[in-house]
Amino acid sequence: MTDSSYNRSLEKTAVRIPAGDVMLSGDLTIPAEAKAVVAFAHGSGSSRHSTRNRYVAETLNGYKFATLLADLLTEEEEIVDTRTRHLRFDIPMLADRLINIAAWLQDEPQTRHLKIGWFGASTGAGAALIAAARRPENIMAVVSRGGRPDLAGDYLPEVLAPVLLVVGENDPQVLELNKSALARLTAECRLEIVPNATHLFEEPGTLEAAALLAAEWFQGHSD
Repeated sequence: MTDSSYNRSLEKTAVRIPAGDVMLSGDLTIPAEAKAVVAFAHGSGSSRHSTRNRYVAETLNGYKFATLLADLLTEEEEIVDTRTRHLRFDIPMLADRLINIAAWLQDEPQTRHLKIGWFGASTGAGAALIAAARRPENIMAVVSRGGRPDLAGDYLPEVLAPVLLVVGENDPQVLELNKSALARLTAECRLEIVPNATHLFEEPGTLEAAALLAAEWFQGHSD
């Protein structure tokens, strides 16, 4: 269903998103007749330049979903975090930034008519679930890839949007954390285990499988 040449022809627009007293950098891609917009919540130490998330975003573009890949930290914060590694694990702060991103999407003329999906990876999945629980308005679904949904803690039962947890078969610790989080979710939810995949989905075909699972989940909840 996806077409790589079609994806390459799509224009990415560089955007700046206000979040409290900082501005976040992002890349917004909107296919013609977009069904919804999927915003990415990057994991620890990652950014909008992540090749894995860009691959997933291109897959979603092929399914006519707009995508927003935004850095959750500023360049200055990234420099500090490279040394201290504390901001990437500040899940409440990251959730606040995601709520700011959702508000921006709902205010922008190009995207205000679109429902929002969250795609979270690693620690970003915990932040995305907190954001979905705290600001459920207009959120269609959440997908976590190799994520830490357990980091959403007591917010898990408050999530109203359908949740898909995608975990690699050979990522045992994260798989157990996802199973415990699944048990606490009260919304529609499902755990998909990708065969042969480890935490980063680097094995042949595994990232493709995760991207298709995400696209199908969003597609099934975009109406």
